[in-house]
Amino acid sequence: MGLMRSAFLAGSQSRWLRERAVKYRFVHRAVSRFMPGEDLNAALAAANDLKPKGIGSVLTYLGENVKDLGEAQQVARHYLEVLARSKEVALDAEISVKLTQLGLDLGPAACETGLMTLLERAAASATWVWIDMESSAYTDSTLDMYRRARARFANVGVCVQAYLRRTEQDLKTLIPLGGGLRLVKGAYREPPDRAYPSKRDVDANYFSLATRLLGRDARQAGVRPIFGTHDPVLIRRIEKAGLEANLRPQQLEFQMLYGIRRDEQTRLAAAGHRFRVLISYGDAWFPWYMRRLAERPANVLFVVKNLFAD
Repeated sequence: MGLMRSAFLAGSQSRWLRERAVKYRFVHRAVSRFMPGEDLNAALAAANDLKPKGIGSVLTYLGENVKDLGEAQQVARHYLEVLARSKEVALDAEISVKLTQLGLDLGPAACETGLMTLLERAAASATWVWIDMESSAYTDSTLDMYRRARARFANVGVCVQAYLRRTEQDLKTLIPLGGGLRLVKGAYREPPDRAYPSKRDVDANYFSLATRLLGRDARQAGVRPIFGTHDPVLIRRIEKAGLEANLRPQQLEFQMLYGIRRDEQTRLAAAGHRFRVLISYGDAWFPWYMRRLAERPANVLFVVKNLFAD
């Protein structure tokens, strides 16, 4: 793991840095390159702007590790509002939630109640709920919750992380369930016995897992595979693998973060692939933002360049 990545991941966990950095205007300007605003109105407006390009969206309200039951319930109510307002304006929008934001640290019961409520409402609106994967301390509890949700609902998916060594084994039990599996690289600070420390190894594992998600077993199980990556090399390799498997363009689905590689987002949608932009919003953006910078050094250069743009 590079020193820059380590520094950003450590910073994402620093309360001292979070309390001070958010006070600076230039930090807010930098963050605006990755999120359209802090409130739901800004997120919905950004999602609406994508519609003419045939690009869908995934809306996520930033926050994690909620310690108060009332706050967790408020988060669930907020997502109900997201679903209702998205339906009102006919947005092709799904939602993505963190279980610790729904109260997982308070125990699985409260979290499960909120999650199932969201899934029921989303099913009535013919849309999906995605369960984000957090640090490896939550992997087992997140997958357990996903399995319970999948037993009741078809419109649910979970994120899996290519940098975790265990993900190869996890797919053996997840693929037969069908449902949605969103593959990302991973952006938390993890020890080397749990996560591959080098980018080369993470990239190799990502492609290996991607080919499994495109394989016959996954298709027969009804898996909806999502490839969440901005890596141009991986994207081309996945597109090539799809062609070699005789898959139609619409059978490949990619997702990227708002504001990153917009030309590539447009290209993928124009090529006939299913494509969504992950739109994050809310005032609890600091840990999320630091993890975005840690994912790719190019993100840092992107921010510095645009800080001085007109």
